[in-house]
Amino acid sequence: MAMTSADACRVCSLVRRMYIGGQVIQKNGLLTSSKRWLNTSQERYASTKSAETVGVQHLRRCIQTTGPLTVAEYMREVLTNPVTGYYMSQDVFGTKGDFITSPEISQMFGELIALWVIHEWTQWGQKSPLQIVELGPGRGTLADDMLRVFKQFQHVTGDSLSLHLVEVSPKMSQLQEDKLTGRQGSRTDTEEPEVNHDSPADRCSLDSGAAYKTSISKTGVPVSWYRSLKEVPKGMSCFIAHEFFDALPIHKFQKTEKGWREVLVDVDSDDNGPHHLRFVLSPAPTPASTVYLQSLTQGNDRRDHVEVCPEGGAIVQEMAHRVSEHGGMSLIVDYGHDGTKTDTLRGFKKHRLHDVLCEPGTADLTADVDFSYFRQIVQGKASTYGPITQESFLKAMGIETRLKMLLKSATAEQSKGLLTGYRMLTDPAQMGERFKCFAMMPPNRGTQSGQARPPAAFPS
Repeated sequence: MAMTSADACRVCSLVRRMYIGGQVIQKNGLLTSSKRWLNTSQERYASTKSAETVGVQHLRRCIQTTGPLTVAEYMREVLTNPVTGYYMSQDVFGTKGDFITSPEISQMFGELIALWVIHEWTQWGQKSPLQIVELGPGRGTLADDMLRVFKQFQHVTGDSLSLHLVEVSPKMSQLQEDKLTGRQGSRTDTEEPEVNHDSPADRCSLDSGAAYKTSISKTGVPVSWYRSLKEVPKGMSCFIAHEFFDALPIHKFQKTEKGWREVLVDVDSDDNGPHHLRFVLSPAPTPASTVYLQSLTQGNDRRDHVEVCPEGGAIVQEMAHRVSEHGGMSLIVDYGHDGTKTDTLRGFKKHRLHDVLCEPGTADLTADVDFSYFRQIVQGKASTYGPITQESFLKAMGIETRLKMLLKSATAEQSKGLLTGYRMLTDPAQMGERFKCFAMMPPNRGTQSGQARPPAAFPS
């Protein structure tokens, strides 16, 4: 069963009590289909002969100095290099960007995530203040939708909530601040604020730790920004990662007649080549192949091509440790698989598939999340649930009930947008099947009766 009957009743009750029932929030990207989640076999790459960009010149110098790059090193340079990185100086989301995410499609997505958090927190008895920690918050749309719901349940949350955003991009953190506060001008860590010691601002300044920016949301919740998860203060936390892990650097390995070899990125000196860079195989095992493939080669994995995300693994382990030590929960929503897929690395530009070696720095790079890898590395440290499809999660959390509530007071245009958003989020042919949900809880978590209980929407 997906959840106990008591859990199902509590979730339905939460959806019905969400008395922003008639408020429809306009989403700019609602009627534009996102292609970031399409199977690469269904689309042609939107690329021709590559231009020699600043990113290409930088990568060529790196390769000429140190030799071919691992795919992980290549992705890190392409996406987050302070000067040429794709994410570092532009708004890449929405209809004007390169892809659209679920929170940009419909308000219902963020609202139901918030209800999931409230449901799970109440099962803890609300014993401690709760930190909402979002990794890679995009424009801040998901956090904004969640805070709006938390405001409606303030009789439950009280003043116990704080929001902590892990964001490395200065441009994106500014967009998040504008969205969450409705104004500009938060303080950075170099400024001295005037503090009222009884205000949320005071709580924010006292608890922000290594935050590089702090502010107060429109709903009065303290908000802090960090460059890494390790900088976020410890305490009971709900970790939310939506389309975060797919953009983290991966290592790619190919099985050959001589054993496993790592896929590398090298300079392509052939004038007739399609790009200025090319993929090559390492001539011998690399340190990465020796370390990261050990568990796979000893198990029953029969794939001949494997992608491993060590950086994602380290973050998941940190989340599992914190959940185990301090209490809380974790919810990861991303497109991914359970140890079945092979070559999933791809690029996206202007909502079209884009060759990953074409004009690096001008397009997003992404790879499906291997949830089996996450489950394996946190075994014994946290209880894991899923992955389940996004369709299953949203329907179990009451998206159909929420849709009916919103349609009652929606205009004809709003109704069309709501129905389109619902279909995009839940239709197996669109996002419903491709996106997966994966949860982590403290080990041996149970109810008051001592029996293990899965989180809401997840099967036991």
